[in-house]
This record gives sequence, C-alpha cells and structure tokens, in this order.
Amino acid sequence: MAKATRPSAPIRVLIAKPGLDGHDRGAKIIARALRDSGMEVIYAGLRQTPETIVESAIEEDVDLIGLSCLSGAHMALFPRVLRLLKQRKVGDVPVFAGGIIPDEDAKALRKIGIKAVFGPGSSLKEIVTTAQRLARAGA
Repeated sequence: MAKATRPSAPIRVLIAKPGLDGHDRGAKIIARALRDSGMEVIYAGLRQTPETIVESAIEEDVDLIGLSCLSGAHMALFPRVLRLLKQRKVGDVPVFAGGIIPDEDAKALRKIGIKAVFGPGSSLKEIVTTAQRLARAGA
C-alpha cells in the first residue's frame, strides 16, 4: 500500500474482531491504549470477515492491523487475513494479534507472518510499544 506523504502523521491502526466471537472488551481496551498513545484507531467492531477487515484496511490506509480472537478460530481466520492482504497487494501492512491463543498456535502464527501475538496478562505498555515499532518498521 503506497502511503501518502504525511509528515509526522499519527500511526493509523485498524483493530478488528474476525469471526463469530462476541467478546470485545479486550479489543476496546487495546484500541483505547493505542489511541491514548497518539495513534489514530479505527475500530471495525465485532463479527468481521477477513474480507471486510482487508477492505477496511485498504480504505482507511492503515499502517498496522490488530486482530483479536477469543473463540478459538484464530488458526483459520488470521492466516486468511494475511493471504487476502497479499492478494490485494498490501501484504506489507504489519499484523499483530491477541486473544486466547495457545503458545504452539502463537508460534505458528508468527511463522506465517503475524508480527506479534499477545495473550492474557500482556501489558498495555508492551502492546503499545510493539505497535509503534511494527508501524515504523512497516513504513
């Protein structure tokens, strides 16, 4: 995705909840922490498809995508988002994830391109710092 020249523009991040998971408290907390750190946050809301997430990322010209999943469908949904980003020629937008994700799945997700995986107990400071680093690396 070619970025328009935005001198010192804030990082734009899309936070999305793919799948049928109806719990979004954690995603909203992350969205608020990112916003409070100076980022522009687009919250896509619950029950998004991988296709709508990728379309929103393109339309909003985001620097970073955060995915949240508590339903256990992360191994089907997150790789689909990555594939669609590549198909739409925006595979350079870093993606991070959070939720109830077993360690072995987190390792597999990082191997296929998810840049960071956060589970319960992750600190907001760590998430914000990582998001800033990922957005700068993707620029």
